[in-house]
Amino acid sequence: MAALLPAEWIKNWEKGGKSEFVQLCRALSENKNHDVGFRDIQQALYELAYHVVRGNLKHDQASNVLGDVIEFREDMPSILADVFCILDIETSCLEEKNKRDHFTQLVLACLYLVSDTVLKERLDPETLESLGLIKQSQQFNQKSVKIKTKLFYKQQKFNLLREENEGYAKLIAELGQDLSGNITSDLILENIKSLIGCFNLDPNRVLDIILEVYECRPEYDDFFVPLIESYMYMCEPQTLCHILGFKFKFYQDPSGETPSSLYRVAAVLLQHNLIDLEDLYVHLLPGDNAIIEEHKREIVEAKQIVRKLTMVVLSSEKTEEKEKEKEKEEEKTEKPPDNQKLGLLEALLKIGDWHHAQSIMDQMPPFYSTSHKPIAIALCQLVHVTIEPLYRRVGVPKGAKGSPISSLPNKRAPKQAESFEELRKEVFNMLCYLGPHLSHDPILFAKVVRLGKAFMKEFQSDGSKQEDKEKMETLFSCLLSITDQVLLPSLSLMDCNACMSEELWGMFKTFPYQYRYRLYGQWKNETYNSHPLLVKVKAQTIDRAKYIMKRLTKENVKPSGRQIGKLSHSNPTILFDYILSQIQKYDNLITPVVDSLKYLTSLNYDVLAYCIIEALANPEKERMKHDDTTISSWLQSLASFCGAVFRKYPIELAGLLQYVANQLKAGKSFDLLILKEVVQKMAGIEITEEMTMEQLEAMTGGEQLKAEGGYFGQIRNTKKSSQRLKDALLDHDLALPLCLLMAQQRNGVVFQEGGEKHLKLVGKLYDQCHDTLVQFGGFLASNLSTEDYIKRVPSIDVLCNEFHTPHDAAFFLSRPMYAHHISSKYDELKKAEKGNKQQHKVHKYITSCELVMAPVHEAVISLHLPKVWDDISPQFYATFWSLTMYDLAVPHSSYDREVNKLKVQMKAIDDNQEMPPNKKKKEKERCTALQDKLLEEEKKQLEHVQRVLQRLKLEKDNWLLAKSTKNETITKFLQLCIFPRCIFSAIDAVYCAHFVELVHQQKTPNFSTLLCYDRVFSDIIYTVASCTENEASRYGRFLCCMLETVTRWHSDRVIYEKECGNYPGFLTILRATGFDGGNKADQLDYENFRHVVHKWHYKLTKASVHCLETGEYTHIRNILIVLTKILPWYPKVLNLGQALERRVHKICQEEKEKRPDLYALAMGYSGQLKSRKPFMIPENEFHHKDPPARNAVPATVQNGPGGAGMPTSLTINTVRLEEGTTEETDKLKEKSQGVVKVINKTVNATPKVTTSNGNSASNSKIIKEKDEKEKSGKEKDKEKKDKTPAATPEMKALGKDGKDKPKEERANKEEKAREIKEKTPKSDKEKEKVKKEEKASKEEKSKTVVTIIESKSTAEKEREKEPSRERDLAKEMKSKENAKGGEKVPVAGSLKSPVPRSETSESEREQKRRKVDTHSSPSHSSTVKDNLNELKESSAKHYINHTTPTLSKSKEREVEKKDLDKSRERSREREKKDEKDRKDRKRDHSNSDREVPQDSTKRRKEENGTTGSSKHSKSESPSDSPRLNEKEKEKNKSKSSGKEKGDSIKAEKMEKSSSGSKKESRHDKEKAEKKEKRDSTGGKEEKKHHKSSDKHR
Repeated sequence: MAALLPAEWIKNWEKGGKSEFVQLCRALSENKNHDVGFRDIQQALYELAYHVVRGNLKHDQASNVLGDVIEFREDMPSILADVFCILDIETSCLEEKNKRDHFTQLVLACLYLVSDTVLKERLDPETLESLGLIKQSQQFNQKSVKIKTKLFYKQQKFNLLREENEGYAKLIAELGQDLSGNITSDLILENIKSLIGCFNLDPNRVLDIILEVYECRPEYDDFFVPLIESYMYMCEPQTLCHILGFKFKFYQDPSGETPSSLYRVAAVLLQHNLIDLEDLYVHLLPGDNAIIEEHKREIVEAKQIVRKLTMVVLSSEKTEEKEKEKEKEEEKTEKPPDNQKLGLLEALLKIGDWHHAQSIMDQMPPFYSTSHKPIAIALCQLVHVTIEPLYRRVGVPKGAKGSPISSLPNKRAPKQAESFEELRKEVFNMLCYLGPHLSHDPILFAKVVRLGKAFMKEFQSDGSKQEDKEKMETLFSCLLSITDQVLLPSLSLMDCNACMSEELWGMFKTFPYQYRYRLYGQWKNETYNSHPLLVKVKAQTIDRAKYIMKRLTKENVKPSGRQIGKLSHSNPTILFDYILSQIQKYDNLITPVVDSLKYLTSLNYDVLAYCIIEALANPEKERMKHDDTTISSWLQSLASFCGAVFRKYPIELAGLLQYVANQLKAGKSFDLLILKEVVQKMAGIEITEEMTMEQLEAMTGGEQLKAEGGYFGQIRNTKKSSQRLKDALLDHDLALPLCLLMAQQRNGVVFQEGGEKHLKLVGKLYDQCHDTLVQFGGFLASNLSTEDYIKRVPSIDVLCNEFHTPHDAAFFLSRPMYAHHISSKYDELKKAEKGNKQQHKVHKYITSCELVMAPVHEAVISLHLPKVWDDISPQFYATFWSLTMYDLAVPHSSYDREVNKLKVQMKAIDDNQEMPPNKKKKEKERCTALQDKLLEEEKKQLEHVQRVLQRLKLEKDNWLLAKSTKNETITKFLQLCIFPRCIFSAIDAVYCAHFVELVHQQKTPNFSTLLCYDRVFSDIIYTVASCTENEASRYGRFLCCMLETVTRWHSDRVIYEKECGNYPGFLTILRATGFDGGNKADQLDYENFRHVVHKWHYKLTKASVHCLETGEYTHIRNILIVLTKILPWYPKVLNLGQALERRVHKICQEEKEKRPDLYALAMGYSGQLKSRKPFMIPENEFHHKDPPARNAVPATVQNGPGGAGMPTSLTINTVRLEEGTTEETDKLKEKSQGVVKVINKTVNATPKVTTSNGNSASNSKIIKEKDEKEKSGKEKDKEKKDKTPAATPEMKALGKDGKDKPKEERANKEEKAREIKEKTPKSDKEKEKVKKEEKASKEEKSKTVVTIIESKSTAEKEREKEPSRERDLAKEMKSKENAKGGEKVPVAGSLKSPVPRSETSESEREQKRRKVDTHSSPSHSSTVKDNLNELKESSAKHYINHTTPTLSKSKEREVEKKDLDKSRERSREREKKDEKDRKDRKRDHSNSDREVPQDSTKRRKEENGTTGSSKHSKSESPSDSPRLNEKEKEKNKSKSSGKEKGDSIKAEKMEKSSSGSKKESRHDKEKAEKKEKRDSTGGKEEKKHHKSSDKHR
């Protein structure tokens, strides 16, 4: 504070300081603000006096100036005394004596200004003594103590003897008189005063009597309250409180009970503020500490009860427990001491003094006071009164009368609520103090809930101002708090009151589910721990739930259901939590529990939904079993329960669906199981891989047929539940997001989730995700209206490019949209023009298709690279993806089957005597209606299919553009259409097979059916290996349908000629685009087609065996699944079936202990395979095995440049794999062990089967031994090697390059093939001419084999880059041509052909193929080896008898043979031509197949000079015969012992290269032997002729 007295004034005091000070004091005294002036004057005087104390001013100067200012204010002496008092205290503490002296001198100088009395009052006794105002300070102190004691501590003694009893009698008469007249409290007070004075009454006793009378006459508040108030002016304020305290004290004995009248009087006095609560509270018992202790004790007791209920008590202990409990209960029955605080609280609530009541409640633990029923009821009553006007206005239900409640008589009670805002201020607060004890008053509970409902109605109606909205928001949050803290806990304490539960649901259903679930969560996890009563209730509920669940069975569902219902009305969260925990452990409880939940209220169903979600989201539960390969059973049980319960009862689905969506967003796909179950149960859409073909067929029909014949269980009454599911999805906009999330999650399973998980589990999750997508999409397609669907699903390019939906899924979602759209457009056009002709209808349909699909054709272009559209048109792509089986074929047999079933049913109804007639009538009507529906649906589908086929007929010419090659076209078709879709669903698998057949039947330009089928069957290893379990099943279905078609064509020449004979799909010469001549010679004939089918069967066997031998879980499982699916059509050939059977048997033995699921699959397949055995046929019945005509000219098959896919020609030479190629296979065996592990190789990336496929490890052992044996003949080998200089390098090249073939080389090769095609002579005369020329130059050519090989110009150079097998084959063919005479095409042609080769080589190959087909299997398993060995031995013995002439002799023999057979040749001219075509195809196929190592065959033929062109020519080198016999024996030994392994790959390679040629000659002999053996019965004459020709030579 700034100094008021500057130092200058003090220095110049006499000159001007004094006058300045006086002027300041005058100014301050005149200040109108009294307080400020007073403080400033005090400060000015203090500063002046302080300068004196410090010695800056003389005391007489100060006293003079003080004398001048003293009259400025009346209270100036008092102010001065205050200043002296402060300075007295300050100077007495100082050590400087002089300052104290200055102070005393100042006071003495001013004594004339301040009176002695004031100074004695203010100053210290010691100071007074030093001033001489008192004689002795000690005496002064004693005197003041005596006076204070007399004043404050001595009681006034009334002389009670002087009191007269009459006075009290008159007093009571005065107070007890009739007060109804005009008697006022003032009048009576005057009388009382007179009585006190007259009869010497004690005023305190008079007050006591007034209170006593007031207690007895509580109705006269208006009289007694003013009386007491007036009377209190004569007493000390505390008197009334003390008297009441003594009254309460009187009743505090253990046996005493405070009367309610006393509580009421105290309450009224408190309400009128005649006493303070704090003053009275201390007089009441029990103390607050005792109350807190009691509350803690209650909590402990509650916990003990819980522990007892959860403890398992043995029977022996039970009796002791019961006795102890009885004793405790007896103790408890002793009445607790009176709680006066609660009594007062009750009285306050009854009279409506909420303010004081609240203060008392705040002193106690929460809900302690309201846990006493009287207080809870009193508070409820107060709330009733407060909400009455608002409730009457908005809360009373229509038609209800209700009993109005009158307001409280006193004016100080809380104001009644007229609006929601007032309700919040007063009532919500009261309800919070009530807490769970609102349960004592169900009527008030209902009123509060109804008010809540009315508020929510107002809250949700729009149109209020911003300020109001904010108020409403606050109110809403308060309402939620009340619900959480009061309504739900109170419901828990109500005894199974279903009406309250329904009433509460009326309000709850207006809340969004997020708020509801939040409330349930609080209720379940927190509320029950907040209060001892609720703790007990929770324990009792669990105990009761256990009792019911132990006894719940299918038989007693009703009584148990009623008990569950009763229990659930008040404590649903606890009950459902327990029930769900049981369901997770025992899934057989699901059905009885679902049935028993029919007695629940709507609120309980909603709580159940919450509890299910909470159980699903439980973070402590593991979602996988301990083996980490399967989903936990608890999750499966919960999912199953979900489906059943949501279907049966009207439970809101939004929360559950949102939960699944959130889990997907978080990249977790386990919970899709729930969605799958819910859709399956609610919509009746089932996804299972176990569908029979009949069911699948039914699924291709209309909705009615699907429902009747497509599912396992009869789907009934799903209309309502599927509508509920649809509404939930649309209302919360979850339909499309769930689809997109599932589509994206499929890959997420593999690439995000799949990292640490077991492969088996990843596959399961992928399947679950995919199946749920298919099921969910199916549900949306069949339940959403066209508008809904089109509005929600974006166009295909947006789906794929923006939402990154995989193409298959995107089309799956869009497909129903296209169908809806087309049908609605078609209907519009039909209405516009009434034309009934079929042509008109078709035309309209095609127009509507064009309108709808044109934007789709545009949109799909962005999905793939521009290069793709060179081969297939966007229109074809869109057509393929937008159609379904429903569009392509009518399942007539399914419709007939279902109609017949209904007829049988109707007959059974007629025959049933017990059925009452009216029920019979109903059932028959139902069956008839169904029958009509089905027939109508069949008719409708038939018309639709005809329209679609017409549309396809028009479209087909623009489908396949084949700008590159037909091979490339097929690649694109398989890659972008067939393969992605055939594993999408079972129906799609059937669709794909059907579509391929349809494209063939439509005679689509540029579509090679043969190529397509060949690519599908040729190598299934990669595709099978990269499938999940369910995909494998679907892929199996696809192959099964493809095989079914092929088998139908194979079964009968008539069918083949009709369905394939003249079709462009079976052209074997693929000319340039634009020239697809229907030349009969270019078509594949029936017999060759049978060869091709055999090749396919062989390929399938080979791939299957390879997969079975890998030891990889996925390979084995998938191939077994595929094999099981294709069992009806494969294996058909006996030896292939036997090979499979042995391999599967081996799997059964190996996996029995290790992998039981594989064992089960293998055992299942093995059993089915055995049952199919009677239907298998020997190979020679499967395809004609006679050798082809000798003079057939080889026809080249042209495949166009750059074919990027699987083999294109279709010769059945793959079977030769096993004959001469053990060396190569072994060499490659080591290199390509992991060939199938490369699963990610796309299906269409030219799967070339390496020769290791299908070979067991025993090969290497055999070869090792063979090679060792053959080392002895190395010199001979060297000679042979000189003839084939490229043998060894080619061997190596084969080992290295056998897998891949660069595109350019193939391109060059194919161009050459085209040239040859043009140059190859066609007419018979030309052929004859050629033959003569060749005979003449025969000798020369035999000498210049190598020269010809080297002179191959660009063609040969190009081919040098290709894998060695091709080169070898080419050389081999040329050497044969040189070795032969008249049966050859011109050399020029043969050189330019991709694989030049004469007819003789064909027949030789034919022999090899037959040999293997009859006696061998691709698995190289031991049994087959033994068969081979026996054959080889016998044939070796047989052949030793024959002498084999040299090379030149064989040529002479050829010429003689030619003369002998001339006549036969002419008769076979036509046959030759056909044969040529067939051979050509076969040969070309073998090229691109990469499966036949041809170098061995070539070298063998070069070295031995054998031609093997006819049945008669068998040539062996004499020197080789005995060696051969030894080798055969050695080979037998090695095969029987075959458990040893080759030492090293390098060594093997060396040995192989040295011994290769020897083996080739041996193999030739074996072939000849087998051929001889086979023909021994049929061709004896020929054999005789053969011998004679030998002799002649």
